[in-house]
Parts: sequence; structure tokens; C-alpha cells
Amino acid sequence: MLTDLEKNAIRDHYQNIGKNLPNFRPRASQRQMIAAIANAFSRSKSRAEGEEAPKREGESIAVIEGPTGVGKSLAYLLAGGIMAQTRGKRLIVSSATVALQEQLVDRDLPFLVEHSGLEMSFALAKGRGRYLCPYKLYQLTQSNAQQNLLGFEEAPAVLWDSKPKPEELALLRDMADRFAARSFNGDRDSWPEKIDDTVWFKVTNDRHGCLKAACPNRAECPFYLAREVLETVDVVVANHDLLLSDIGMGGGVILPAPENSFYCIDEAHHLPKKALSQFAAEHSWNTAAWTLEKLPALTGKIAMVTDKAEMANLADEAAAALLESLHEWQYHLGDEPDLMPSENNESIWLWQDGKIPESLELLVSNTAVAARSLLKHLYGLNDALAASRRDKEQDGALIDRLSGEFGMFVARAEQISAVWDLMATVPAEGEEPLAKWVSRSTGEKNDYIFNASPISSASHLANCLWRRAAGAVLTSATLQSLGNFNLIMRQTGLQWLPETTTLALPSPFDFDAQGELYIPPLSASPKDPAAHTDEIVEWLPKLISLEEPIGTLVLFSSRRQMQDVALRLPADYLPLLLVQGELSKAVLLQKHYEAIEAGRPSIIFGLDSFAEGLDLPGEACVQVVIAKLPFSMPDNPIEKTQSRWIEQRGGNPFIEITVPEASIKLVQAVGRLIRTESDYGRVTILDNRVRTQRYGKQLLACLPPFKRIG
Repeated sequence: MLTDLEKNAIRDHYQNIGKNLPNFRPRASQRQMIAAIANAFSRSKSRAEGEEAPKREGESIAVIEGPTGVGKSLAYLLAGGIMAQTRGKRLIVSSATVALQEQLVDRDLPFLVEHSGLEMSFALAKGRGRYLCPYKLYQLTQSNAQQNLLGFEEAPAVLWDSKPKPEELALLRDMADRFAARSFNGDRDSWPEKIDDTVWFKVTNDRHGCLKAACPNRAECPFYLAREVLETVDVVVANHDLLLSDIGMGGGVILPAPENSFYCIDEAHHLPKKALSQFAAEHSWNTAAWTLEKLPALTGKIAMVTDKAEMANLADEAAAALLESLHEWQYHLGDEPDLMPSENNESIWLWQDGKIPESLELLVSNTAVAARSLLKHLYGLNDALAASRRDKEQDGALIDRLSGEFGMFVARAEQISAVWDLMATVPAEGEEPLAKWVSRSTGEKNDYIFNASPISSASHLANCLWRRAAGAVLTSATLQSLGNFNLIMRQTGLQWLPETTTLALPSPFDFDAQGELYIPPLSASPKDPAAHTDEIVEWLPKLISLEEPIGTLVLFSSRRQMQDVALRLPADYLPLLLVQGELSKAVLLQKHYEAIEAGRPSIIFGLDSFAEGLDLPGEACVQVVIAKLPFSMPDNPIEKTQSRWIEQRGGNPFIEITVPEASIKLVQAVGRLIRTESDYGRVTILDNRVRTQRYGKQLLACLPPFKRIG
């Protein structure tokens, strides 16, 4: 139950915004969202001392679809921030995109604090990999280290697996100088130029190589300084990847523990697929072989300083067994027909239904056992190194260097073991399969990549997040699919928490007055790509005026079709055309706005990524043309395995997954048109299946109630 104190605090701080901003207009949908979040969080169950964790059934979770214009971020920051303070929790706000993270930290949170009078501190959370490790950087850039690296005799094997280039060494020295002078704070995102991954990898912070409290550079470590800030603030702004990474490690490792946190998950429609990639595992044959070959030289040094020769020998034996298994894999994979070199330099061997080929069952088992054994012994050696560091008679500098190098080997062993644990897993009868596949790349070096993944993240999310979190709100402009929340509830595992609240807020826009929907009488189906492209080329000049100084956004599902149409438009349209991929997004949008401001029309051709998150208010977007319904057919191993699983259960993957996901994408694409209460324009769909197919009528029914023309 909400207390009177909480009700009054929310009302008063919301009213303060209106008093401090003359043009602020309270919105009914926004107030409804604030109330829904506050009520959900008020139902949070607490764990009393000495009691078991409370059983959670979704009573403190709300799934809220808030269309553009509702003011979602203000609603969840105000309600979530106040409820977190009154209930002794931390508020964790997670987004799918960097753009929204930056908006929250740079604009929305400062706005709320300034105008509402609510005292609330906040900080942006990033993973270790975004921060510099000063110890590693200084090791590589000290004068003796530079000489060693240039001579390449004594370079740490884990840091340089090929001879460093002069420009790489120059960049590292520059980084060290600026960090020492405090003109660089150690955050990768604050470096003025893009840092190549291969260089950053040498000096980034990693969990296993970190010396923690024993590090001589601990006091200036950017990661720990950032972590200390996170422990003091009311609101932590993260992204889905970091949130899921923390949950994957047990929760409370990077971010506050779920039991002590209220979550506001924006852009929540991205969460299921983000979670799938987080819970999947892969490793490269080449990288694994290199790691296993280099390992004995390092374990020998560790054995000398830890007096753990037997454990080091066991680690070496496990590494040798794993390397032998990898060579046996190379023999089998070389003869696999599905992995023969192809035109696009990559081929994939998918294990149907995730079943291990009978002839490889023993090899899979042996590989998994060896990987597990190796990881166990490496953990033991890592613990022994940590214990040796506490021995004052030991050479601390040597142990620190060994720990830094060894951390990389432990991390790679974890990665390899995670893959083979999944590869060797045989789900119980009736349980959904795992997707398992091997891909072959034939670039500079021939390589095999071993992959395994769940086909759904629902159970992981339900057990590791929702049943532990003090409370959560999932929100986005598009969470419903085909008029209901079934898809997002199923994909996130919330279907198993029956007390979860769902709410679809009304839009503040008058769509009937502001927009039109036009479906021209095309005869060609997109199933005939050539004929369909011909008709698009014929129709676009009829739809887009060369005289009117407005913006048009044309969205394609296929890069090839987009390029074909761009090449075949009449010559007088080409100067107006801005094609995604030919310019950076920032430059493309700049040129678009410049054209509109100069009184010229401008046409943007874009793909899926322009159908979401692109904000072109006013004259910048008066027409949205959708070339084709955004169906995404199962073309990757996870989707193929999932589709077969649905079919084997008597379902139809097209109806259960493809159409509902297309509904969300279509609503997002159409949503590019009306961004404010003064916007106007027309949506045109150049796909006759919205007229001829039954699912087409379902898709149209979910679109805003524009005035229908034609």
C-alpha cells in the first residue's frame, strides 16, 4: 500500500515542476503511469531478518506501454526515485541504447532535480571493459617495458600475441602521459579519438587480472573510483548489457543487488534478445589453441612462487587434454560438408534440434570434462597467487605481474568451459532445446567458432531477475503486439509471475487529425522482389514532391532493394537523396536538416535501425514510406532451432513469432511520423499483403487511428 507520505511527496514534487516551468502541461497518461509505478513498488515484499526470501509472483512488477509524447522518463524517474528513497532501495534505470543513457544523465535527471525540488543523486554505470587499468598501462609504458616491447624478447605473452606496431606503442604512451596529467580520466568513451579494440584490450580492466586492494595503483583506478560513486548515489543509470551481465554473475556484483533494487527498464522490447546474447557462449578454435599452448610457461612460474607444483601440473594436463580434443575437432570439422568454404567467407554447421551428432558424443563429453577440469585448477592457482601476495617475503612485483597475465587465461578458460558446458547439456524430455552450432571463417586465418545458446531467455530472466527484484517497471513506446502483451510476457518469463500488472497508456496525439494512412493499389507482392522493386520505383515519384520543402523517410527491409531503388529513381530526385550507409548517421541527419531549413525537399532512405529511435519532428518528417512489411524470417541458428521447436509442438512459428514481432516493428516505423502535438503527415505502405492477407488486417488494426485515404 502507498503511504500518505509517498502520495504527498509524488504529488508535491510533480506540482513543483508545473510551478517552475510556465509551459509545462500535466498529461493524463503521464499521471497514470506515475500512479501505476508507485502502486507496483508499494507492493514490494521485504525479507525480515532470519526469514527466507519472500516468494514473488510479480506483485511489484508493471509492464507499461507508453506511446511517444507520454513523458515516460519523467514518470518513472519521479515515481521510482521517491519510492526507492522511502522504501530504502536503489533505483536502477536501464536502457538499450547509449543515446537514451546520455539523455537520462545529461538532461532528464538534472531537469527533474532542478524543477521538482526532489533531492536525488545519480551516476552512469559502465562495465569494467570501459575503464583503463593504470597498472597494466604503466607496465607497458615504463622505459624498461618499452625497450622490452620494442625488442620483443620479454613482452608479456598475454598482452601481445603479435609484435606491437610503433603507432600502438605511441598511443599507449600518450594515454599514460595524459592519465598521469589527469587530462584523461581513464574512461574509454572520454578519449577524443576512437581507440582500436586490439590496443584497448591490452590496458583495459578485467575481473581476473585485477589486483584489487593489493594494486599499487588502486587509489587512482578509474573503475574503482566509478564504483565508489555508484555506492553513494540514489539512481544508477545502466544499460541492458551491464544489467544482464551483473545478473549472469549472480546479481549485486557490478550493480546493487536485485533484492535491494527497484528497476526501471526502458526500451524494454529489446531486453529478451539482449538477454539471449548475454546467456549464450562462444569461443574461437584459434584463440583457445593459442591460450592452451602458452599456458604451461605461465603455470610453471606460478608454481615457483606459490609452491603449488602439483596443481600447476594438473592444470597443464587438463590443458593438454583440451588441446588434444581441439585438434580432434579440427580433424572432424575439416570433413564436415556444411563447413566447406563459401562465397561469403563464413559457413555454419547447425546441430538440428541441438542434438549432439552421435559420432561426436564422446568427443563433446571429453572436451567438456577437460575444459571444466582446467578451469577448476586455474581457479586454484589464482587463489594461491592471491594468498602469496599476502606473504611479505615474496616478490610482490613479480606476483602482481603474474596475476595480471594469468587473469586473461582464467577469463578465456571460463569462456571455453561455458561453451562446452552448454554443448554437453542434454535437456530433459519435453524441455526446449539449446541451439548449438559451429561456424567457419576463412579470412586471414582459417578459424572455427563453437557456439551454444538457449533459444529463450525467459527462464533466466524469471529466476535470476524478476523473482529476486524488489520491484520492476518495463516500459517502451511499443510493448504490445497485435493488441496484447502476450509476446513480451512470454519472451521475458513474466507469464510465470501471474500478479504482474500490464498497462497500455493512451497517446496524447490526435492521430485522426494529425495523420493519414495510404495504401496504394500495388499489384506485385514482395515475394516477387524484382516486380515489387519495379513498382516502388514507379510509385515513389508519385508520392514525393520535388517542390515541397519537407522531409520524407523511406524505410526498407532489404539493403539490396534500397540500393536498387536509389539507383533507379529519376535523375532529378538523386540530389535530394540521403542513403543510410553512404554517410555517417550524424552527417546524414545534418544534411537533411540543412536541406529543409534551406527550403529544399530531402529524402532519407533507411533500414531497420532508422525505423526506431530516429526523431525527426516537424517539417523534417512529413511523410513515412514503408517499402515492405518488416518480417524477419528465421535466418540465424537460434531462430531456426526455436522455429523447429515450435513446429514440433504443433505450433506455427510464423504466426507465433514472425507476425507479432513484425507488428512491433511496423508500429515503431509508423511512429517516426508524429513526434509532437503539432506534427502532421502521411504514412504510405507499399506492400499489398496488408490488404490481401488475414494477418495484414491484424497489423493494420494495431496502427494509430490515422485517417484512411485511397
